[in-house]
Amino acid sequence: MEIIHGGCPKSADQKNVNPGQDSSVEGSLKKIKNKFIVMSGKGGVGKTSTSVNLSIALSKKGFKVGIMDVDLHGPDVPRMLGLQENVVLNENGKMVPLNYSENLKVVSVESMTMSKDDAIIWRGPLKHSAIKQFIKDVDWGELDYLIIDAPPGTGDEPLTVAQTITDAMAIIVTTPQEVSLGDVRKSINFCKKVQMDIFGLIENMSGFNCPHCGKNIDLFGSGGGKKTADLTGIGFLGKIPFDLNVVACGDSGICLQDKYADSMVSKAFGEVANKILKETQPKQ
Repeated sequence: MEIIHGGCPKSADQKNVNPGQDSSVEGSLKKIKNKFIVMSGKGGVGKTSTSVNLSIALSKKGFKVGIMDVDLHGPDVPRMLGLQENVVLNENGKMVPLNYSENLKVVSVESMTMSKDDAIIWRGPLKHSAIKQFIKDVDWGELDYLIIDAPPGTGDEPLTVAQTITDAMAIIVTTPQEVSLGDVRKSINFCKKVQMDIFGLIENMSGFNCPHCGKNIDLFGSGGGKKTADLTGIGFLGKIPFDLNVVACGDSGICLQDKYADSMVSKAFGEVANKILKETQPKQ
């Protein structure tokens, strides 16, 4: 993929898009042990902050992690990680992911645009082409985990991931209130229809510890994520509490888990990462 100008790639085939895999895609995917798509039925549930912090938690435990930001119209991952540079090509013509740390690398459409404020105005075929290029034309190398941050809903981007990365598993993010849980059930049904395994569900913004009185406040209700997981037979990965520092760190590109390592949020993401490791790493 070439650098994007004015919201459109300079070269992209908009016709005869084939949802199947090709050999270059398969070759790249063989180097990645575990693939997760983080998705939600609606916006505003903290899906990207979950993708970012979960990736950081896994990388801090010594595993090689990549984040693939396929939220093509709202790519926020680089900003949350404080990454401002653009991707470059290596001697083999492959895109080199941005390095956040020794164990964490990132690819996002925002890192391919001339201006970070450019609107990406693409229809389905272009989205499909871009996501395939994120796999086959990126020098990911050997990864233990690829975390794919998808836009809300059940449209082109998660469908392309399901068709192209056939062993990807879904991690569904919700907040506790019923309106969010209703959309989560749509995500669950989407996964069933495209035959994508659901790895588990995370309840985000689950309770707020008042900094003044210390009392826990259920801003968006409580327990709805666990209840939905139990009713649908999905594994429950845990609750992530609401914390104003998550917003502040995300806006400034600062790692929450470095600045507030002892916070409830940092510990919660560490626990979710441990659950993932328990299910995906070889038994000792």
